[in-house]
Amino acid sequence: MKLVVLERNSAGTDVDVSCFEKFGEVTYYPNTTAENAAERVKEADIIISNKTPLNEKTLQEAANVKLICLLATGYDNVDLPYCESRGIKVANVVNYCTPAVAQHTLLLAMMLSEKITYYDEYVKSGAYGAQDRFSHFDEVFHDLEGKTWGIVGMGSIGHKVASLATAFGCRVIFYSASGRSTCTEYERVEFPVLLKESDILSLHCPLSDRTRNLINRDAFGQMKKTAILINVARGPVVNTQDLYEALMENKIMAAGLDVLEKEPIEPSNPLSRIKDSTKLIITPHMSWASIESRTRLVGEVVKNIEAFLAGKERNIVRS
Repeated sequence: MKLVVLERNSAGTDVDVSCFEKFGEVTYYPNTTAENAAERVKEADIIISNKTPLNEKTLQEAANVKLICLLATGYDNVDLPYCESRGIKVANVVNYCTPAVAQHTLLLAMMLSEKITYYDEYVKSGAYGAQDRFSHFDEVFHDLEGKTWGIVGMGSIGHKVASLATAFGCRVIFYSASGRSTCTEYERVEFPVLLKESDILSLHCPLSDRTRNLINRDAFGQMKKTAILINVARGPVVNTQDLYEALMENKIMAAGLDVLEKEPIEPSNPLSRIKDSTKLIITPHMSWASIESRTRLVGEVVKNIEAFLAGKERNIVRS
């Protein structure tokens, strides 16, 4: 059997992926684009990928492919109806990075809430050493306790963030973009209520027709001017231009992003013009990528392949 790993580096070169070799002959590529994907997958029985587009154009000559294993939870890069028409199974990995993304969410919220970058720079610039009093707190910051933490997407990551926020004394509310949430542990509200009442709003939802541009100019207009937005979901859930304007016009206080509409960030992205890290922090889509998460990720793909070869369905996604 032939396996092709299209984006070997997406798991990190510090994580061993030789475990795939027990299933057959493996070809590794550090990275793959839409332009060279078709050539690389045409002999494969199993494709292991992350973000490479897998659709009719890239798969039409791959006559032998039976299984696509994603090194990710999201599968919006895969044309599921086309794969189903071909009998190709698609398996993702779930819950492997919940602790990492949840802690990153808290980190961004706390750094922005306490304006940590300002205070760190104040010390390092020498200003603190030059002053004549023991403390400096000229930039106002707030307790998390007593604040309302709003969540979009109450899956495993949303649940983990909710439990951490609760531990800090926050009231947690959430909005179900799909309308199918069965969560009863936290207060479910309609979207306008979520926007109006959230002091911190964190996004943990998949990208879909319901969530694309969910946070836009209209949404920012309904949020508190003191609100902090955290997006660790998918970039297009937030409208980039509208976020830029909201930050520049002080419609909200700050934003922390680990995802962008186009990645890596492009020079034309207006958010790249904001250098004030008390207003905006952007990390390079790494919240999921602790060494523990990436090790679990590879192990879960192995289990998906083992299940498939045993005639069992494990983490199979459908349109």
